[in-house]
Amino acid sequence: MLNTPMVVITAMKSRIGRISGRVAFKVFDAGPSPENYLGKIIKENPQTILIADAVDFGGKPGEVRLLEGGSIETVNFFSTHNSSISLAINYLQSRLAADIIVLAIQPQTLVFGDTLSGTIEKTLTQLEEWFLALPKG
Repeated sequence: MLNTPMVVITAMKSRIGRISGRVAFKVFDAGPSPENYLGKIIKENPQTILIADAVDFGGKPGEVRLLEGGSIETVNFFSTHNSSISLAINYLQSRLAADIIVLAIQPQTLVFGDTLSGTIEKTLTQLEEWFLALPKG
């Protein structure tokens, strides 16, 4: 098994997935089905897992919060993949000793199939730039 320092899973179709191959960590652009990537993530045996997803935590559109994976069930939020994200986190916690963090992005709307608002696009661009600025080694 590999021992990857960090794995990033983007659970939304976004530009964060475009950082794959351009950063020093593994990126899975899981789209609407993060549960389909669990085996690949476990094979990487990461120390840290960061899941980026649209989450309604009552903030302003485009606002970002970091949530610990262990506290997800006690946090009152709605994700576009609410049950699958919680189940995926529980499954990963039972198989790995990794720290799991959710990078929650407050959406403008949670209507399935809606396009991203300009505010959300701006946040995603800033996050992409931040990831790309991280040290490569």
